[in-house]
Amino acid sequence: MAQEKIIKTALISVYHKDGLEELLAELNAGGVKFLSTGGTQQFIESLGYECQTVESVTTYPSILGGRVKTLHPKVFGGILARRDNEGDQEQMKEYDIPAIDLVVVDLYPFEDTVASGAGEQDIIEKIDIGGISLIRAAAKNFADVVIIPSKAEYATLVDILRQQGPCTTLCQRRAFATRAFQVSSSYDTAIHQWFEQ
Repeated sequence: MAQEKIIKTALISVYHKDGLEELLAELNAGGVKFLSTGGTQQFIESLGYECQTVESVTTYPSILGGRVKTLHPKVFGGILARRDNEGDQEQMKEYDIPAIDLVVVDLYPFEDTVASGAGEQDIIEKIDIGGISLIRAAAKNFADVVIIPSKAEYATLVDILRQQGPCTTLCQRRAFATRAFQVSSSYDTAIHQWFEQ
């Protein structure tokens, strides 16, 4: 397993856009291509960067009022495919699955929505499905993929990009994955506690 991996394509799907500008600038300077959906895609393009739509990869639009955007084999295949596994690589070619090297997610603000006194339906709509799935998939495949599970991690990746360019070590990817599962765990715990009340 190669220790160092080059980031060539980043899938970015975030709720909060604040703090993203600096990260996008560093990634763009390193020649990283952007892939995104909806509001995040529009935000990236508003800064003058090219951004491929997830819909152009999956050939499916965002459906069910935005509940299903990234949940597709071409997205998750691109994240979960093992780069050193011949069978995985053959299937990526067979099904025209693009490799995704970096996943940047900032989840729907479930806890903030609960704290605001919002109604049950509004709270339920803030249970992130695609985002949490992206976090888990990318963290599982940390051998090949970098996962940024919240805006709290942007600065750490920016520092790495400035020092190393669009390249990460296995140790760095594992550290991001560790924090990603903490984000996932805390998020699910908050949802569980709300359901229990």
